[in-house]
Amino acid sequence: MKLDSTVSAVITGGASGLGAATARKLAEFGVKVALFDLNDEKGEALAKELGGVFAHVDVTKEDDVDAGFAKARAAIGQERILINCAGTGEAIKTASRDKKSGEIRHFPLDRFDRIIQINLVGTFRCIAKSAAGMMTLDPVDGERGAMVNTASVAAEDGQVGQASYSASKGGIIGMTLPIARDLAAELIRVNTILPGIFDTPLLQGAPDNVKRALAAQVPNPARLGAPEEYASLAVEMCRNGYFNGEDVRLDGAIRMAPR
Repeated sequence: MKLDSTVSAVITGGASGLGAATARKLAEFGVKVALFDLNDEKGEALAKELGGVFAHVDVTKEDDVDAGFAKARAAIGQERILINCAGTGEAIKTASRDKKSGEIRHFPLDRFDRIIQINLVGTFRCIAKSAAGMMTLDPVDGERGAMVNTASVAAEDGQVGQASYSASKGGIIGMTLPIARDLAAELIRVNTILPGIFDTPLLQGAPDNVKRALAAQVPNPARLGAPEEYASLAVEMCRNGYFNGEDVRLDGAIRMAPR
């Protein structure tokens, strides 16, 4: 896909981190961007900076997603690119014993479901609705659109306490190829990135010694990933018309330890 001012993109989780970096990278090519996020202040500021549009969207809510796509399409036209970066996570063991009281507890199922709803179902909701919109477009150079999803190395190397997070991200990997096959006849490509340990807002509150310890786990280069490196791969997945149905680790060769 040729990236220029004739192309529009929707980026979920676009107000910060991986999503914001990708929005900036696409905008460098002239692509018109729409940002979906829950952070109104950051989203509005970045949209203004890039000459795009912001929509307050909770990807778990059907009405929010519908309204977000409607607002984006009215402002910048039907998107040919969808980048799914919205997501969250938390660390809770499947079952655990309190060290002081000895009380046994299990993972609260409502919190497990919340992670699945945001990371997996939210991603699929945006894919399905974006695909339906892309199908109304005329093909350009043999394609109507491209989608990039965000999984995680935790989908393959889940650590202690990551059952819900790993399950949600593993689901994204599992549905990538079937969706790419579903949409092949409509000339829409679908790929997924599995980021390793990246320097995103989720880590910005961590002490420096924790960040150094995490960076030391990465074989080469021995540092945290930069959001701009995720953005570079996401852009290539959009530009390269033969890139389809793939799940690609972007992790400096790290393989996560149990803890």
